[in-house]
Amino acid sequence: MNAYPATKTLSEEVEHPASEAGRCGPDVRSDLRVRIERREHGGIEIDLHSRVEPYYGESIRRLADTVLEELGIRHARVHIEDEGALPFVISARLEAAVKRAGLGKGTRVLPDQVKVPQASARDRLRRSRLYVPGSEPKYFINAALYGSDGVILDLEDSVHPSEKDAARLLVRNALRSVDFLACERMVRINQLPLGLEDLDEIVPECPDLILIPKVEIPDQVMAVEKRIDEVKSDYGLTRPIWLMPILESALGIENAFAIAKASEKTVALTIGLEDYTADLGVVKTSTGTESLYARQRVLNAAHAAGIQAIDSVFGDVGDLDALRAWATNSRGLGFEGMGCLHPTQIPIIHEAFAPTASEIERARTILAAYNEAQEKGLAVVSLGSKMIDPPVVNRALKLMARAQAMGVVQ
Repeated sequence: MNAYPATKTLSEEVEHPASEAGRCGPDVRSDLRVRIERREHGGIEIDLHSRVEPYYGESIRRLADTVLEELGIRHARVHIEDEGALPFVISARLEAAVKRAGLGKGTRVLPDQVKVPQASARDRLRRSRLYVPGSEPKYFINAALYGSDGVILDLEDSVHPSEKDAARLLVRNALRSVDFLACERMVRINQLPLGLEDLDEIVPECPDLILIPKVEIPDQVMAVEKRIDEVKSDYGLTRPIWLMPILESALGIENAFAIAKASEKTVALTIGLEDYTADLGVVKTSTGTESLYARQRVLNAAHAAGIQAIDSVFGDVGDLDALRAWATNSRGLGFEGMGCLHPTQIPIIHEAFAPTASEIERARTILAAYNEAQEKGLAVVSLGSKMIDPPVVNRALKLMARAQAMGVVQ
């Protein structure tokens, strides 16, 4: 039923403000800009300019018609400047433009789901996590090809404040439409309370892990867990979604253990050194002297809580030698991984966090001596002039298990 008076003519049409979403231009790829001008009559009129129009023009128009219909838009002029965007991006940009006009609220237009990945294990390898800006779809498709243990679709620092709403829809659609291969599918939400709005869109698509930025007190972790549980209940979901709080201030560091223990869903604790050093008012250096205390607090809190300790990113993506030194030191301190800002950092981090050949050989020797003593019923185990006690054996077992998980040994 038409909600408008039957006597209204096109010449009397009420003008509505236009709304936009997305980006276009010579330096933009895999994205598009959508401009929607609502009107009261005349149906949907689509003006499309696309790099791939000869091949996919009709498909783009049909997709736009479908998305707008699902969002309840019946009459509008739609201007699309496409730079080779995939369907899940086109859908997200159209939805963002409509919702920026104050329409389509509560409606989620979801692309087809590529596959439902296997749930992520609580104690899986997390040597590397590659940050991908949530507002830049050109990075989504190939993110998993670089071999990081996790891919972080970032809604926080890498997204301009004016693009938070649109990025949220892009990330939601990417979780459904992009095959991230063996990577753990992570999302860094915004600082609370905005991050709770992110969860309303993201949780139904079952990411493996949520990174919580700028955590200072346990209540923030509990608030995220509560919202996740509420959304999962609304959608009938049982798949686990793990948590990784990021400590980025002096207060957060002092509350590290309480934060680590705030939720049973927390599997790792990490630190953000850019914000932490800014909070202290000191310069962040490549040696990390100024943040050693904070990193050790994170390490101790994580191990005391029985979860993984994960180091910060290394900001200078052009200095791979300094990265290698940092990562080697990080593993020596007890961290199990760190963040990546660029794909070139991934292999160096993996190498640094892998047990060395000499470490593996020593662990094998320790375990062989221990097993031999067990078979002989000996209570005392020795290796040369040194006694082998249970902590040494446990450390050797952990090292071999980690080496096997990394594929370093069979």
